[in-house]
Amino acid sequence: MPADIFDDPLAFAAALPPAARLFGLDLGSKTIGVAVSDGGHRIASPLETIARVKFTKDVEKLLALAARQQVGGIVIGLPVNMDGSEGPRAQSTRSFVRNLRPLTELPIVFWDERLSTAAVTRMLIEADTSRRRRDEVVDKMAAAYILQGFLDRLHAEERREDLRRL
Repeated sequence: MPADIFDDPLAFAAALPPAARLFGLDLGSKTIGVAVSDGGHRIASPLETIARVKFTKDVEKLLALAARQQVGGIVIGLPVNMDGSEGPRAQSTRSFVRNLRPLTELPIVFWDERLSTAAVTRMLIEADTSRRRRDEVVDKMAAAYILQGFLDRLHAEERREDLRRL
């Protein structure tokens, strides 16, 4: 059965198995940054950077890693423009997800990743990280930044829902 694709964090969370870890992905043209959450959806940690070769091989590696990490869902950074429109990079990301969808049952949600790589790069520069080291870690750190933003929003939405029930 193909994966479900969501835009709403709460609908995505409702489709997850209990205590499922999440993947955060930062899709680039040359690499895929990968981050993973804890089962409580509180903390995102950088995991790995996958060098892109070919779609089939990239997805095989990604799904094998997801199985090893016991991932129950995927958060994919959607690189929208500053004005909210979608350009070629966003279209490329949506195309990747369309091709990934029939190959996995893991639910997928898009998350606005505006400026994530820039924010992580700025953080690494402020930490006096060498250019070589920044190049090694920026993609998986950007994936963690994307995933943490999603997790924070998810918990804010859950708190709002709890308050509405009172």
